[in-house]
Amino acid sequence: MSKVKTTFFCQNCGAQYAKWQGQCNSCKEWNTIAEEIIQKQEKTAWKSETTSSSKAPKPLRIDEIDSAQEIRMDTTDTELNRVLGGGIVPGSLILLGGEPGIGKSTLLLQISLKLPYKTLYVSGEESQKQIKMRAERITPSGDNCYILTETKTQNIFKQIEAIEPEIVIIDSIQTLHTDYIESTPGSISQIRETTAELIKFAKETNIPVILIGHITKDGNIAGPKILEHMVDTVLQFEGDRNHVYRILRSLKNRFGSTAEIGIYEMLGNGLREVSNPSEILISHKDEELSGTAIASTLEGMRPLMIEIQALVSTAVYGTPQRSTTGYNAKRLNMILAVLEKRAGFRLGAKDVFLNVTGGISVDDPAIDLAVVAAILSSNEDIAVNKDFCFAGEVGLSGEIRPVNRVDQRIQEAEKLGFSTIFVSKYNKIALKNTGINIRLVAKIEDVASELFG
Repeated sequence: MSKVKTTFFCQNCGAQYAKWQGQCNSCKEWNTIAEEIIQKQEKTAWKSETTSSSKAPKPLRIDEIDSAQEIRMDTTDTELNRVLGGGIVPGSLILLGGEPGIGKSTLLLQISLKLPYKTLYVSGEESQKQIKMRAERITPSGDNCYILTETKTQNIFKQIEAIEPEIVIIDSIQTLHTDYIESTPGSISQIRETTAELIKFAKETNIPVILIGHITKDGNIAGPKILEHMVDTVLQFEGDRNHVYRILRSLKNRFGSTAEIGIYEMLGNGLREVSNPSEILISHKDEELSGTAIASTLEGMRPLMIEIQALVSTAVYGTPQRSTTGYNAKRLNMILAVLEKRAGFRLGAKDVFLNVTGGISVDDPAIDLAVVAAILSSNEDIAVNKDFCFAGEVGLSGEIRPVNRVDQRIQEAEKLGFSTIFVSKYNKIALKNTGINIRLVAKIEDVASELFG
């Protein structure tokens, strides 16, 4: 018998070592290195009839390559199509990550029941009866969806050959194992090997594969980092389980943009697509309250109107607190320093709390102006007109800097019924004869005098 080969892997980041050590040199985590058997049999799980007979590919001059647009498979889900860049590319591998209970399995089961393609849903975590109960709650129909509860890749490939599906969904990659690696399911070796087998299958058959992946306590997809490099698309399903809204975000996409997001609402009968997220991200209230301002932001190609809430109060314990939800805390400190130094507002001895409503996080610098308006509104205890919105970046010298695609932001504000939008005077606006009043401002002082006299 050949000697069993073993090596040591970090269970957190996937780094490989020749011997055991207490701390991983790559991710600096302690006690995460474990021994795994890597003796691999000289076999392949997916046997392709064309592999042995096909000729090796030849290099082509770049102008000889066919540049026809890749045909995509429509998922019948507008939000998922947007995030993927127009649909599923045949032969691609998609990895979906997210916290436990956030709705990953519900999302993919819901889509597989509505797909016009023959779909094989492989679950290693739930029984067929559990999946059937969930499917009946989501939608009563689903003629093209086949359910398989299996964890061994060899058996999965046998069923694929028998059923011949057009899309394969794996829930989840951490539960799969192959006979050719003698280690436990979920280990680094098993994840890497089973993913490699699925990639080989997807590329040779042109059948797309969607994987569900667990995440670590830090929010990263569990398993070796190479897992994210191997797949074509990495999607993150995020949101607070205490909120009903979920956001589908693309972290990596070889076939589209990584800036797009999809928004869903979690209901008793599944996930509902939110086609106009601006309506859910803005509070509907009868009376005007101080400390709120509306920002016009962009997520990919989609314009959003979001509500910024601020609370400024005297620091009780002497040391002022700075707390944010959905906004960069360092950027808030910068804006407060600009307001103190450039505009003369005394906020150094006051607590400042900032919140982006709806439970989403925004990185667009164009919401700076709305943050300033909300902070000053709370500080002065004067409400900002609910028909006003803002789109501008704040610089360190107190100037209002221009933002990209300002025309699209203005059109979205006009469509939602806002009467006035504040933008930088340095923006080049191509729109003519708009129904919304465009206020051009150059400094923070201009905004403060316009809003609060």
